[in-house]
Amino acid sequence: MKLVLALCLAVGLWLPGSAYAAEPAYAKWGRLAMKETQEKYPNAKIIDYKHLKRRKISATVMEEKFKLWLREGGEEFGVLVAIRFDKDTEKVLSIRFLEAGYVEGRFMPI
Repeated sequence: MKLVLALCLAVGLWLPGSAYAAEPAYAKWGRLAMKETQEKYPNAKIIDYKHLKRRKISATVMEEKFKLWLREGGEEFGVLVAIRFDKDTEKVLSIRFLEAGYVEGRFMPI
């Protein structure tokens, strides 16, 4: 029984299109958030990245939100990035940035 289970698991890992190889739906927007953040802060290094959420703005507009943590010249700070796009064409409508940091133990806009 253990052998059968191990074989099924091993075959599942090698099959193309398996769940293990799938990219999250937000990955494209995460790459764009990192690219645009690096352009806006060229001297900073992105040291962490987190997808926060996807939300529906209207019948045709979606928004992906990300939190990126940057280090520049010995200081660290966060940047919240919101990307709005047309859900059918995936055309970017806007990209907004908001710097943030930890104030009294809470993540707050600066």
